Amino acid sequence: MGLLERMPPIQFLVDAKGKKKAVVLEYSIWEELLTLLEDLEDADEIRRLREAGEETIPWEEAKAELVAAGIL
Repeated sequence: MGLLERMPPIQFLVDAKGKKKAVVLEYSIWEELLTLLEDLEDADEIRRLREAGEETIPWEEAKAELVAAGIL
């Protein structure tokens, strides 16, 4: 089941005129949304690099290099 199917009703904070000003979400939903946005940013960056002809390497290879260098 996806995020939207599991999302509880959303609450809005409104001003005196009834105009929506903010959204109240469960914290777990907020964390999932942030993760999804980060994944989209990563995918966009990879696409941009590939289109520019830049070399990319698989995550597992990059992770192994970072571990070997003591960074992770």
